[in-house]
Amino acid sequence: MNTHKHARLTYARRIEMVLEMIEGGLSAAQAAERHLVTPPTARKWLSRYLAAGEAALADASSRPARSPRSLEPGKALLIVELRRRSMLQRQIAKAVGVSSATVSRVLARAGLSKLTDLRPSEPVQRYEHAAPGDLLHIDTKKLGRIERPSHRVTGNRRDSVDGAGWEMLFVAIDDHARIAFTAMHPDETKAQAVQFLHDAVAYYARLGVQVRRLLTDNGSAFRSRDFALACQALGIQHKFTRAYRPQTNGKAERFIQSALREWAYGWTYQNSIERTAALSSWQHHYNWHRPHSGIGGLAPMSRLPPSRKNLLQVHRRSISRTLYGSLRSPYSMPGEPTGMLGTARPIACC
Repeated sequence: MNTHKHARLTYARRIEMVLEMIEGGLSAAQAAERHLVTPPTARKWLSRYLAAGEAALADASSRPARSPRSLEPGKALLIVELRRRSMLQRQIAKAVGVSSATVSRVLARAGLSKLTDLRPSEPVQRYEHAAPGDLLHIDTKKLGRIERPSHRVTGNRRDSVDGAGWEMLFVAIDDHARIAFTAMHPDETKAQAVQFLHDAVAYYARLGVQVRRLLTDNGSAFRSRDFALACQALGIQHKFTRAYRPQTNGKAERFIQSALREWAYGWTYQNSIERTAALSSWQHHYNWHRPHSGIGGLAPMSRLPPSRKNLLQVHRRSISRTLYGSLRSPYSMPGEPTGMLGTARPIACC
């Protein structure tokens, strides 16, 4: 019972008042005066008690007993049935003889507002290979070249640089450890894809990881004969994702989202050279220091077997490659020397 703060009679007070009239011999006027209500109110609760007992003294719903304009249950079931036959809402409204708003409310309650709700969602199939190198995901992302800070920084969509061209971000991520390797290339031709494959295999080899399987999309560069020969020479079994199924290569797709948010679009760069220089530092941060939710909040490098964790040597070598001489990216670790890239700053909107 949700009694408002100025209520004179609660459920217990109603029982007390009624019993005073029945057992105590008080009149309705006397009981009403004692409980600070009107005599008609006292007689109302007495009559309800005599008709149905103490249960009748509880608060009843304010909903009317009859609603002539309410939707009949049969029509509601018919609306749902027609929707399951993939009919549009306006077609259902015309067939049933109700308004489109009524159809919309019924379908919202049934969880069928969209036609896609008619198809059962495909269960998510998560997998992880047992050891580093068992499977390597490779994917690409096209990025616009930066001539100067433009609309992403200024917020003015008309402040753009036309004809700047594109660059291609190649990414590779290990299925088990989530250790990533990235590189910027001028395009997505088969020559660039083969070069990235060799660079990625060499990077993982320096960590003591031998790549045995490879998963890519169906891009022409990855379907080329040159790329197939490169995989054969490296002793790598190459598999392709299903067409129009980015979930198959989900680890690489998710890594690209993180890279765009935290590196490509998360900072203001004066030109593409600064952005490319910052990529190596962000990759180092991702592999060595950034917690990864998919592996229990650990850094990817922590998933290497103990025999491959020569942390002092590998980590020092990785830092030296990250610094690029005097350049320092936004992701350089505390204590590293600053440089000309220290001018990079985060974009306010990101």
